[in-house]
Amino acid sequence: MTLDCSPASSTLDIQDPSWQIKLLYDSECPLCMREVRFLRKRDRGRGIVKFVDIAALDYEPSSHGDVSYEDAMGRIHGILPDGTILLNIQVFRYIYERLDMGWVYAITRIQFFENLLNAIYSIWAKWRLALTGRPPIEVITAERKMKAAQYSRCRLHED
Repeated sequence: MTLDCSPASSTLDIQDPSWQIKLLYDSECPLCMREVRFLRKRDRGRGIVKFVDIAALDYEPSSHGDVSYEDAMGRIHGILPDGTILLNIQVFRYIYERLDMGWVYAITRIQFFENLLNAIYSIWAKWRLALTGRPPIEVITAERKMKAAQYSRCRLHED
């Protein structure tokens, strides 16, 4: 078995400490990546959003609000500099406001619409793996644990 000792880093924008929100995302989800690419383009290198790839083997929950890989896979999480964790539509609304596109999610300030979109988002989050042709979370988690063990062995060899 060949060891792959070069995983992608979980934090893409670490050079700028002025971020206003960390966005935890799954780089193995094609639709998630489409949104991330769009948001990175709208951020225009300002570092407002700190993008954190939960699929990276070096993703460490303790550095990101103690949000486990499994929880982050279940729904979108955003973490504010003070440690506050935003979920679901709140994450999108907060990010879009910071990127001068608040009008996109403005209607979600009305509780009825926020609840409605959260319900729709929950359905999407529940089915996103199947809809994007990926295996169930149990399979993904087991594969990740094997890769993480391999990564740990690589790190031991480096030291």
